[in-house]
Amino acid sequence: MKFMPMPKGREITFFERERIESYLRMKKKKVWIAKTLNRDYSVIKREIKRNSGESMPYTAVNAQEYANRRKHKTNKRKLEKEENIRLKKFVEDGLTKGYSPEEISGRLKKVKIAGIDETISYESIYDYIYNGQGRYGGWYRYLRKKRCERRRHFSRKKNGSKLKFRVSINEREEIVAMKERFGDWETDSIVSSGKSALSVQYERKSMLCKICKCENRTASVFERALRRSIRSLPESLWLTITRDNGTENALHFKTDIPSFFCNPYSPWQKGGVENINGLIREYFPKGSNFDKVTAKEIYAIQERLNNRPRKSLGYLTPNEVIREEIKKGH
Repeated sequence: MKFMPMPKGREITFFERERIESYLRMKKKKVWIAKTLNRDYSVIKREIKRNSGESMPYTAVNAQEYANRRKHKTNKRKLEKEENIRLKKFVEDGLTKGYSPEEISGRLKKVKIAGIDETISYESIYDYIYNGQGRYGGWYRYLRKKRCERRRHFSRKKNGSKLKFRVSINEREEIVAMKERFGDWETDSIVSSGKSALSVQYERKSMLCKICKCENRTASVFERALRRSIRSLPESLWLTITRDNGTENALHFKTDIPSFFCNPYSPWQKGGVENINGLIREYFPKGSNFDKVTAKEIYAIQERLNNRPRKSLGYLTPNEVIREEIKKGH
């Protein structure tokens, strides 16, 4: 197949520079590289010559930095300006903690940070991560989603549940779905390669989560873990619990709080706890062994999530929201 040559004057991209670096490490000749990249030979020859030397091999990062310097760019990104060094540190600290660009931007607008007068949009943070100097630091690795497309939901044949005294989610009060009151919870489990598992609870309005380690996956152990979460907060903050149809919920009737069950193969009906599970999986990837994890370590992760600013809460944290609600008399 014959390729059209790259238009003259089109500057070399960072992606092309990464490929050039890789091909040079593979001992490919400049003629071969130019043909592979669909570039003129003289362009590739000049690019390699001006960005490498006898004692300095060609690297994409250095080549891109030199190219930026040569262009004498005046329209620098906000996070790349010297006067915004504190803003840059705040953004990078947030990314290190696992915050999303939206959460960082929203938190900055909501809460006054000492020494920082500027705000920044989440689009600018993404631009810094993928197109600016942040790319060289690999900050994209701290983002929760590392791929562009989202996973699709696939429907399956629905079978009846065998849980005793099961009450369908279709009989749940409509106010629960509206998230207009505190006390409506969702619960789920996360299993590991060992015998232990995690019991996870999520409060729909405050987005607060509770995580307990279970020494095994039996229904009795899971129900005891759930009751520990219940005892950690005032009774008035526990009105309903939404569950799935897993066997760990077989003893749901032994807990006084009304429970409602999702339709079979419909995890999105308790999407809040499913989302929290995804965040927990960032700390414990699939295949992790919870047998080797201490309760103290699990609590630290729980509080890290509960101290994370959320867009739905006006960039307050779940802990801040629930503390304020408890002060009102719960």
